Amino acid sequence: MPSLKDVVDLVHGWYPPASADSWDAVGLVYGDPAQPVKKVLLAVDPAPEVAAEAAEWKADLLIVHHPLFLKGVNGFAATTPKGRTLHTLAKADCALLTAHTNADQAVGGVSEAFAVALGLTDLAPIVPAPSEPLDKLTVFVPADAAAPVRAAIAEAGAGRIGDYDFASFTSAPGEGRFRPLDGADPAIGTIGELEVVPEVRIEVVLGRSLRPAVVRAMLAAHPYEEPAYDVVALADPGLVTTGTGRVGSVAPTTLAEFAETVRKALPETHHGVRVAGDPDRPVKRVAVCGGAGDFLLDRVAGLDVDVYVTSDLRHHPAAEFVEKGGPALVDVAHWAAEWTWLPVLAERLHEALGDGVETRVSAAVTDPWTMHL
Repeated sequence: MPSLKDVVDLVHGWYPPASADSWDAVGLVYGDPAQPVKKVLLAVDPAPEVAAEAAEWKADLLIVHHPLFLKGVNGFAATTPKGRTLHTLAKADCALLTAHTNADQAVGGVSEAFAVALGLTDLAPIVPAPSEPLDKLTVFVPADAAAPVRAAIAEAGAGRIGDYDFASFTSAPGEGRFRPLDGADPAIGTIGELEVVPEVRIEVVLGRSLRPAVVRAMLAAHPYEEPAYDVVALADPGLVTTGTGRVGSVAPTTLAEFAETVRKALPETHHGVRVAGDPDRPVKRVAVCGGAGDFLLDRVAGLDVDVYVTSDLRHHPAAEFVEKGGPALVDVAHWAAEWTWLPVLAERLHEALGDGVETRVSAAVTDPWTMHL
């Protein structure tokens, strides 16, 4: 049976807390990392009714998208809604974990789940996440010294590619030629005599910020007094899959038909689906952003898309956007758009943890709007 720490580490591996915005508050909010986890409830909001559902279901962990405490507090008495939420969870011995902006941009995260739910394919971020520039280190090493040199540069951080580390390439055989001169202290060879040594070529990728540490580690582990090596800056391959929002393609349709597809794909809310644009407008390319996405309007205006789907659009920015003759707009409930991520996360947890852990998406509709007249 997994512990809470096991589940938290799993979720943080998919949605690294370091990728969250600086103002955000993500991670484990409450719970003992050593406690066992049998039941996990998933929800968008840590609302009192969600906490009550978790307690009634006897959940061991509640994973939510929105933070319970976004700002610092001096206490959490049950006299406030947020205090009641945490009080309810604590009485039920139910831990609380938040994945917010770290889940928004990730592969398998909120915007991607939203896009997939609407039928988009060939997905790419609207704004790719910044990635560290990469270098490639190539070094030539006597064959019998290759293993310790590979280990040293890997321990220094080289060879980390996605979910893999200690990645490198070694090619052989080859010959290294050199003649030690007066003043040299050769590990192999004799002063004044030409030496030929069987060598291998080691290549490894590293983050540019690690360059000094990796080169120092290589020099320290290399048996030669003056190793032959080079460091090359790699070009950006342009294949970033994480980032803000998503752009993709749908089967050719009209704006009216696509809006109906959006309505059917989302859980029902009183907010409904609002549309700005000609109902007969052809739609092939779509941009989406889970949650409040008006901050991307200027970026979307410059994309080759037919419609932008997001939430919480305000009157003036939306009106000015439409007046410029760009993509149509589809505005959906904030809660409904982000809810599409919960089944995806539930499936990922099931695949990773098996039948020993039961997952459930909360039945509580926490969209704040309760009437639409």
